[in-house]
Amino acid sequence: MMITRILGDGQYEIDEKHLDRLNKLDSALQSAARADDAAAFTAALSALVGAVRTLGTRLPDEMITVSDLVLPDEDTSLSQVRDLLTDEGLIPG
Repeated sequence: MMITRILGDGQYEIDEKHLDRLNKLDSALQSAARADDAAAFTAALSALVGAVRTLGTRLPDEMITVSDLVLPDEDTSLSQVRDLLTDEGLIPG
């Protein structure tokens, strides 16, 4: 299990079997950011955050634990996320 925080939303526990799917969505986000394609970026970020919400189990707000991954919320701009991206995207691996 891994813990993913969506900024402004909370933490989700996700089974690591979903990591490949999340990495594919992260790759799409990274490609859109590199291409400076704001529309594709917004769609990719929404898909990635949506997958975390769908595949994960939201942890209670009073339960605070170290997050393995931290994702911005859907309202984060391309320029803000570009500062967060590494060569591996938002999700290492």
